[in-house]
Amino acid sequence: MTPAISIVMPCHNAAAHLPASVGSVLAQTFPDWELIAVDDGSSDATLAWLQAQADPRIRPRTQSNRGVSAARNAGLAAARGHYVAFLDADDTWAESFLETMLAALQPHPDAVLAYCGWQNLGLPDGRGEPFVPPDYETPDKAKTLFASCRWPIHAALVRREAVLAAHGFDPALKNAEDYALWMQVATRAPIVRVPHVLAFYHFHGNGQASADHARAALQHWQAQRDYLAAHPAFRAALGHADRRALTLGELLQRGYASYWQRDLPAARKIFRAVMTQGYGTLTDWKYMAPAWLPESWHRRLIGLRNRKP
Repeated sequence: MTPAISIVMPCHNAAAHLPASVGSVLAQTFPDWELIAVDDGSSDATLAWLQAQADPRIRPRTQSNRGVSAARNAGLAAARGHYVAFLDADDTWAESFLETMLAALQPHPDAVLAYCGWQNLGLPDGRGEPFVPPDYETPDKAKTLFASCRWPIHAALVRREAVLAAHGFDPALKNAEDYALWMQVATRAPIVRVPHVLAFYHFHGNGQASADHARAALQHWQAQRDYLAAHPAFRAALGHADRRALTLGELLQRGYASYWQRDLPAARKIFRAVMTQGYGTLTDWKYMAPAWLPESWHRRLIGLRNRKP
């Protein structure tokens, strides 16, 4: 039988996390699903663990290491459900995720996607408050989503044909690939807000994509530029000032975030990208300009600035 929901899970060296992530799928109160778990060239026991699962709803696939976007696209190609959800191999859902999301999306045949609240787990210093994104169904939906799409990959349920119409994930992106897809999907038709925290992002410090702040910022900017190039009417409606504020202004803020966290290598890459576009105030340039110096000089300059008289 064809399942109602296909769950696509890219897996790369994820054996340590699969009991929790797959366990959260097995615990779902809505049972009519298939889990297409795509092993993306793992060197650990990921594929063996998946193949050892007895539940016939779990459908392992394998490919050479081609990245998370290619793995998700491979899962989409094998998906049979009318709806699709994406869960990374080191994240989890609340038990009611599928049931609640389907109940929200199904009664709205014109809607293409439902999104919910989420929470970061494992952050130091007590960080990680639950967060529910705002209602995006406003006259400024496209502009608001372009500025920031505030739900992660696993906090959504989407109609499969809408993802296929958007041509899936861009394999050139290792970050912001979900943002790029949601922009394509969510600006074409209504979306539904589910004001409950049902998705959980787990920080574990083992090479997660989110840890590369420079790549995350620069690829978000690339996804924005790609969207603008593909949607000239939206680009024109946005206007020059708003366009630069929402792209380069956002990039600059991410550079500052890295700078104040003392991730100087990331801040330097981001600042240099901003400066090549001639963006920023004089005060911004005072912070950014040392990014052209050797990093050791830059660190020394910061130390001199911070030295008390």
